[in-house]
Amino acid sequence: MRTKFYTCLSVVLMMLLSAGFALAQDVQVNGTVLDETGTPIPGVSILLKGTTRGTTTDLDGKYSIAGPSSGVLVFSFIGYTTLEESIGNRSRIDVSLNPDLSDLEEVVVVGYGTQKKSQLTGAISSVGSKEIQELPITDARQALQGRAAGVDVTQPGSKPGSAPQVRIRGRRSFNASNEPLYVVDGIPTVGGLEDINPQDITSMEVLKDASATAIYGSRGANGVVLITTRRGSTGKTVVSVDSYYGLGRELGRIEVFDGPGFAEYKRESRRATGAYPEGPATPDADARIFEPIELDGIATGRSTDYVAGLMRNGSIQSHQVGVSGGSEKTTFFISSNYFKDVGVIQNQDFTRGTFRINLDHQLNKKVRIGTSTLVTYSKRNGENFNPIGGALQENPLGKPFDDEGNLIFLPTSDGLRTNPFAEVVPGAQVDETYRTRIFNSIYLNWEIVKGLTYRFNFGPDLTIRRNGRFTGSQTNARRGGDATGSVDDRFNLNYTIENILTYDKKFGTDHNLNVTLLQSFQQDKFEQSTISVLGIPDPSQLYHRLGDASQITGANTNLIEWALLSYMARANYGYKGKYLLTATIRADGSSRFGENNRFGYFPSVAFGWNMHEEGFIKNSSWIDQLKFRVSYGSIGNQAINPYQTQPLLGRTSYAWAGGGTAAFGYRPNTIGNPDLRWETSTTFNTGLDFSIFKNRIFGSVEYYVTNTSDLLAPQPLPNSTGFGGFTTNVGKTQNRGIELTLSTLNIEKGSFTWSTDILFTRNREEILELPNGDDIAAGRFIGQPLSVFFDLKKVGIWQLDEADVAQSFGDKPGEIKIQDTNGDGRINSLDRVILGSPVPDFSMGMTNRFTFKNFDFSFFIFGRVGSMIRSQFHQGFNSLFGRYNNLAVDYWTPNNPTNLYPRPNQNQEFPKYNTSMSLFDATFVKVRNINFGYTFGENVLKKIGFSSLRLYSSIQNPFIFSEYRKVHKGIDPETFIDSEQGVEGGVINANIAPPVVQYTFGINAKF
Repeated sequence: MRTKFYTCLSVVLMMLLSAGFALAQDVQVNGTVLDETGTPIPGVSILLKGTTRGTTTDLDGKYSIAGPSSGVLVFSFIGYTTLEESIGNRSRIDVSLNPDLSDLEEVVVVGYGTQKKSQLTGAISSVGSKEIQELPITDARQALQGRAAGVDVTQPGSKPGSAPQVRIRGRRSFNASNEPLYVVDGIPTVGGLEDINPQDITSMEVLKDASATAIYGSRGANGVVLITTRRGSTGKTVVSVDSYYGLGRELGRIEVFDGPGFAEYKRESRRATGAYPEGPATPDADARIFEPIELDGIATGRSTDYVAGLMRNGSIQSHQVGVSGGSEKTTFFISSNYFKDVGVIQNQDFTRGTFRINLDHQLNKKVRIGTSTLVTYSKRNGENFNPIGGALQENPLGKPFDDEGNLIFLPTSDGLRTNPFAEVVPGAQVDETYRTRIFNSIYLNWEIVKGLTYRFNFGPDLTIRRNGRFTGSQTNARRGGDATGSVDDRFNLNYTIENILTYDKKFGTDHNLNVTLLQSFQQDKFEQSTISVLGIPDPSQLYHRLGDASQITGANTNLIEWALLSYMARANYGYKGKYLLTATIRADGSSRFGENNRFGYFPSVAFGWNMHEEGFIKNSSWIDQLKFRVSYGSIGNQAINPYQTQPLLGRTSYAWAGGGTAAFGYRPNTIGNPDLRWETSTTFNTGLDFSIFKNRIFGSVEYYVTNTSDLLAPQPLPNSTGFGGFTTNVGKTQNRGIELTLSTLNIEKGSFTWSTDILFTRNREEILELPNGDDIAAGRFIGQPLSVFFDLKKVGIWQLDEADVAQSFGDKPGEIKIQDTNGDGRINSLDRVILGSPVPDFSMGMTNRFTFKNFDFSFFIFGRVGSMIRSQFHQGFNSLFGRYNNLAVDYWTPNNPTNLYPRPNQNQEFPKYNTSMSLFDATFVKVRNINFGYTFGENVLKKIGFSSLRLYSSIQNPFIFSEYRKVHKGIDPETFIDSEQGVEGGVINANIAPPVVQYTFGINAKF
């Protein structure tokens, strides 16, 4: 026993001595990595071959790593060929990397793994951290606009904290959600992305076709966005500081009449009815139609700009500190961020604080564990508050303040129009939303044997949200009545558990096989409690003591639960790296469907051909890489509200004979549908990836057709049944389109480079089938997009020389002239036509980047062409009634025979056929961002003790080019396609804050 003990001890001592000797032989290697032009490359990966020890270059291409003299350093970077250098006795190794002849060797996240671009068979677009961090944004989805082909991102206005709307390759469903799935560090999320700090993100991959999205089954029916956050790397600890601050102002506003303009507009509304004499204004005539306060305003030249009084200069700021580093076994990334966006409308702002810690630890040679943990807390003011609508209608001749500066609640005698400035008195309107979120992605990775790996993922996601509202007595909503208050508390717990088995094997030199098996379970629990009251005794209580109110006007609680059980198998096969095959099958079981159709099965197959490996292309002097792809597959959609398959009860009251007090009871409220089945989308996709002229031009072209059947939609029932309708599977839709992604290196000469990125997207959305043909009541028409504008067509204004013709239609000069579509000599509902759709004909984005020595400059342009909007400003705020203020439009008079807008008339609350005035071409081109920066050189950095330092300035949204703005005095024509966040799909309304131009200054520093 003693001999055995000493033998073991000797072995241990020898191992320790060997390790100590090895460590003693380590040398510290420093150096710089340059590109082929001699420019430093930041972010290059340097790995000690055969180990997990590594580091990356800083912004000046510098690195430092320790390794034995016998070691080999491997230098790799996207777009460049990998280089190996032996350490030997060198303490400094400077290298120059040569461009890889295509970006197709870039490694991208594909869901449950990664692949080289050259091995991809699906349609995937990527957006990197450079594009994300170029813009001062609240939500990472905003960075996808114009940067990912096939992705339509819209964000109306500038209200702080509002989220963009994302549609990938159009809309498929009438009633089910068209929102894509977001996967953060491998975990599907249902809580949105507004809590995630964009500066923590390294890349976003957009999966678009069935082959790419099928691995996520029903959750990927509308496309998938994979988000990867920053992680640590081995090497020295790096502290980074990223900070910016910007000032903003509104980029134009809706114009209404000033004092003199309103006075003349009111006179004209009376001239139209004979209540004011034709010709110039006179004091006697004015005295008969204006009230004393208005006459005083005319006499003194008062013209109150209420909209300007509610506006202010906005600001945006973000301050982040990050720490990253690690050893061979443990790497870490920790960041903390403070973000605040102050809107240009008073009482609108958004503040968010985030803390992230990403850890990875190698337990032993076989097992690795890690976590990505996000904790965020935010406060949003004014989510449901916007006083601009009232300000647009307020009479500018009224008197908002008395001679001592005190606010006058009723500036005129019109009891329906209170002072808009009363809405922003501190404490008058309170709309606060507090949100706390904890999101985790926890994993364990076990290499069972070489080539066979098991991975366990656990992703809990907890969100707690509270909205409190208070509306005081002295507001337009209450007009001196009792104050109201409400509280809406929401609790959401979602978790995902995944078991993944991956087999990766190379057979000989020609065959590669990768097989992934998945079992996944996701469960969601949503609880809500609300209470609203009337008669809060003291305004200082706001919404904090609702039990003191005189009346409870509403109280409710709610619980919604759902679950999803999934199985998936995927096989990737490659032959000589030339011929590629991917096959996937996914089975999803959803609690949202009845037992008859609970499970759905979604297969896909894809083929790729690296044509540049063929002999007839391989020796081409100008083709670097060329790959053909084709895929076909089906995915399902289960994004409907839970319990749609079940008949539900609703509370009702019963009156007893004899007039007694009514009693509460329950009655059938909805009709269940146990046969409700999965909405299914089948997609054919073909694409071509290319790189030519030594990688100076590269990109991809895609063509796709998606047919969606068994649409989940409500079906109306006769009122005699006692029910309005029920949810069932009806109809078919189709999306087809082309996409182009193109990158060019235009100039590369000495210290100067110029490159361009262009994206083009054209999608055709179409209804193929409806159960009873065109559904006019719902606005759905076969052969048209899912939503259209179906209305009378305005062709001008009736002129004086058309009085007889106008009379035959029941109109008169100065009124709107409507197209008589069917030629029957009458204007009615049969004359309505499809005028347009919120869906654009095409959209495109272009980014140009210039570098000269240490200077960099870029600008980004985005355009959306061919869509239509309904401007509620030109409908609800364009009454031409002569009572409320009005848009400053060019209206018709006998002396101004315009064809734009009709004559004001006090006898009609709105002009005849007024909805026809609100439809406009929504085409626009925006300069989204202009960025200029300077990176300090090595000599300066040594003096100040920094490892890298960049200062920059940028301008966001400086120009919007649109007919809606230039001709029709609108604001920003960009709006949602589908209704959400208080904005109707395809509509511009008063709940939208005006666009903002921002001037930002920032710093990126590392120590």
